[in-house]
Amino acid sequence: MSNTAGSVMVFIEQNEHEIADVSLELVSEGCCLAKKLNVPVTGVALGYEIKKKLEILGGYGCSNVYYVCDKRLNHFSSAPYAKIITHVIKKYKPSIVLYGATTVGRDVAPRIASMLKCGLTADCTELDIGDYSLKGKKYSNILLQIRPAFGGNIIATIVSPESSPSMATVREGVMKLAEYDSAGQTKIINEPFKLPESDFLTEVIKIVKEEKKVDLKSAKIIVSAGMGATSPGSLDLVKKLAQILGGEVGASRPVIDSGMIDKDHQVGQTGITVRPNLYIACGISGQIQHCAGMSESKRIIAINNDADAPIFNIAHYGIVGDLNEVIPKMIKAYKANI
Repeated sequence: MSNTAGSVMVFIEQNEHEIADVSLELVSEGCCLAKKLNVPVTGVALGYEIKKKLEILGGYGCSNVYYVCDKRLNHFSSAPYAKIITHVIKKYKPSIVLYGATTVGRDVAPRIASMLKCGLTADCTELDIGDYSLKGKKYSNILLQIRPAFGGNIIATIVSPESSPSMATVREGVMKLAEYDSAGQTKIINEPFKLPESDFLTEVIKIVKEEKKVDLKSAKIIVSAGMGATSPGSLDLVKKLAQILGGEVGASRPVIDSGMIDKDHQVGQTGITVRPNLYIACGISGQIQHCAGMSESKRIIAINNDADAPIFNIAHYGIVGDLNEVIPKMIKAYKANI
């Protein structure tokens, strides 16, 4: 048995030789889980000529990376990826395996769970290690997989105590990226694996990229619109405030679904998780689905005409009033102090 048996393993996703941010976030979170279990963090990476790129993982606490190098793996392909990762899991026997809840992760993770006949929890917003009792039997140090359920109306803790390994997908931006340690090193282990051509059922002919119109994840200031800010005048005020503050415009899901703002601006459980220095929620009620994506902002200002709106429970500063009156005053005050 490998000396990394029982590790917390992360699927290291790459796109055109660049390590995905979500993989670095999961390695960071994996270190927190691994510390409680007293085990190492490992990774499994597939691709072609990305060995040098994998060295960054050491700075976030990943001790070993099992790397399968094959030119045909440069672009994601469901069947071979699932087959290889399953092989690595069986060989090195991690206790926990984490995947990003990306297009790739959501495709490959269920396939692997089916092959291994183990549990998989999708779209987790929090992970922890704890104990669980069932029918008089106590399970210690198992993965607690926490996620919104029933449309986000409740938070469920899901356990799979007899599953080996426990597996979960986690949305990008949910887990906090650890501070990079330049002294950290990872051992990259070339993992041999022969892939017959019959495993490749598809071929990538052309890749067409579409640049995002907004990068909410790296924005320092976000001004978000909720259903209380969907009149043309209100939405214009939200956009104007964001422009004056040098920030980006965000929105809750109902606003996105209405077609008033592009999906790239959506903050929340089914959108983007953000941690700006300042988050201004305009006319947002504060349902759990939205709060899951912005509750860790350093400063939250909420503007709502309903004094009982849930958003005030997490806001650092709350303003009860009509945003059509409040925002112009904020803009005037800001201009007077610059």
